[in-house]
Amino acid sequence: MKLIGLTGSIGMGKSTTAAMFRAAGIPVYDADAAVHDLYDAGGAAVAPVGEAFPGVVKDGKVDREALRQAVLGKPDELKRLNAIVHPLVGQDRVGFFEQARRDGADMVVLDIPLLYETGGHANMDAVVVVTAPPRCSASGCWLGPA
Repeated sequence: MKLIGLTGSIGMGKSTTAAMFRAAGIPVYDADAAVHDLYDAGGAAVAPVGEAFPGVVKDGKVDREALRQAVLGKPDELKRLNAIVHPLVGQDRVGFFEQARRDGADMVVLDIPLLYETGGHANMDAVVVVTAPPRCSASGCWLGPA
C-alpha cells in the first residue's frame, strides 16, 4: 500500500485537498481529527490527560484551552502530553491502516500537519504539499481562497 503524506500551512486548502482524495475513493487519515476524538467524551486520552494535568477535563472531555494553558511555554509538560497522546494516535492510525487493507486500498493519504517537522515524510512514498498564493485587494493581502 502506498503512503501519501498531505501537509501544508493553515488556510492553504488541506481539507479541500483531502476531500478530493476521499471523493476519488482514497482513504484519508486526519491526524487532527484523531486527536479531537481522543480528547472527546469517551476518548482514550481523556483519563490519562486528566490525570497528568489536573483540571483540564471538563464535562467528561479534555478542555483544549485549559490544556493549552497547562503546557504553553512549558517544554517538559508538552513532552509529557506528547508521550500520552502520540502513542494513542499511533494506535488509531494502525486501525486505519488495517481497515484500508481490508477494504483493498492500494494507497492511503495521511493528513499530518507537522509531517516534515516530525520527520514523518521519510516514511511516505510521496508527499503532497498544499499551498495557495496570496490574494490581494485594496484592503490588503491574505492567504487562501478568496
